[in-house]
Amino acid sequence: MVSYEKNNIRLSFLGGCGEVGRVAIKIELKDKALLLDYGVALSEDGPKFPYHVRPREITSIVLSHAHLDHSGALPYLFSSGISIPIYTTSLTAKLSKLLLDDFLHISGYHLPFEEQEIKLCLNSVRAIRYSRSITIEDVSIRAINAGHIPGSIMTLIETPRSNILFTGDFNLVKTQLLNPATLSKVDFSKIDIVIMESTYANVDHPERQKLEKEFVEKCREVVDRGGIVLVPAFAVGRSQEILCVLRRYNFEYPIVLDGMARQASRILLSFPEFVRDYKLFKSALSYATWITGWSERRRALKSPGVIVTPAGMLKGGAALYYLYKIYKDPRNAVFLVSYQIEGTPGRELLETHKFRFKDTLEEVKAEVKWFDFSAHCGRKELFKFLSLLKPGTKVFIIHGEQEAIKQFAMDINETFDLEVIVPKMGATYTY
Repeated sequence: MVSYEKNNIRLSFLGGCGEVGRVAIKIELKDKALLLDYGVALSEDGPKFPYHVRPREITSIVLSHAHLDHSGALPYLFSSGISIPIYTTSLTAKLSKLLLDDFLHISGYHLPFEEQEIKLCLNSVRAIRYSRSITIEDVSIRAINAGHIPGSIMTLIETPRSNILFTGDFNLVKTQLLNPATLSKVDFSKIDIVIMESTYANVDHPERQKLEKEFVEKCREVVDRGGIVLVPAFAVGRSQEILCVLRRYNFEYPIVLDGMARQASRILLSFPEFVRDYKLFKSALSYATWITGWSERRRALKSPGVIVTPAGMLKGGAALYYLYKIYKDPRNAVFLVSYQIEGTPGRELLETHKFRFKDTLEEVKAEVKWFDFSAHCGRKELFKFLSLLKPGTKVFIIHGEQEAIKQFAMDINETFDLEVIVPKMGATYTY
């Protein structure tokens, strides 16, 4: 590490350190300051924001994808009326508006922004395309398909001093909805610094096809015994993936789509270039019954079938209504398919088979099971990615639970000739 000079690069970690959520990294070079993501962490005490950054200091922003743990604090930067260009895909911009509007409207806490800031934020978007570069003076920014959710990107930043790759959330496994991250578009011999996620640093995901078949078979088993399968799923990405899986394996029973997943699906229909198999995607959405009102919601509960709806961690949304209606009957099932952050209702349900409805903790008699339909790399894929890096590459590990990150860093040091750094919140590094 050297003292900060005009031509040095300075990295400041404003969030996402030792936690899953509120990712935010500031990169300073000469008179430019680039912000990578600016998300929130959702907790029982309300949303947690990254460390503050002065909007006037930021010359541009790159948004990796629409999920709130990467985008949720962005409107706050526009509260003073300053316009900062945001580089992201056109699809991410559309999905971000959906999620930010919902975040504002359902939050039981005061947020430091309103609709005007969301509008100003999204009006500042300058759309970029996969594998295309934009140049800001002597800095090049290239977006690479990250394979995480539709529209998600890895960000390659090329500067006269060093080349930096920010993975964002990424996946190297082909799914029914998406192609994997296109690492072939990256010349790893020229990468000096990597900032990478580690959500599943100590977990290997099951083989995808085997998982899909098990999920569909379990859904059939529940419906055959006269039960209803509730699938709480993230509105963006996971809900559509589950519908595609059920359609791919010719699931012959009723499927219902509800909640914000409907709006997200409509948006995705307009962006066929971001979906792996658009024909399958359209067929999956057409096969499902889209809920349009309370009468249809009640009707969906009268016969066996599968209900796909947010929220993925059971923190709200239509999933809570359905759960309350089905939890007492052991013929029914709750199949969790999204990441369950520690402390969330979904995690508590998975670990205790109990759920708190308002102030009452109830035993859930319906079958409860988690299926690892992750859109993140597992441990094996993370190591595959690390094997591509040249010796001596600086690797910053973020976006993972603290103890898992520590162990992951030690394992990397034992396996590769890399310089591994586990940054703490607010830490700054100069090169």
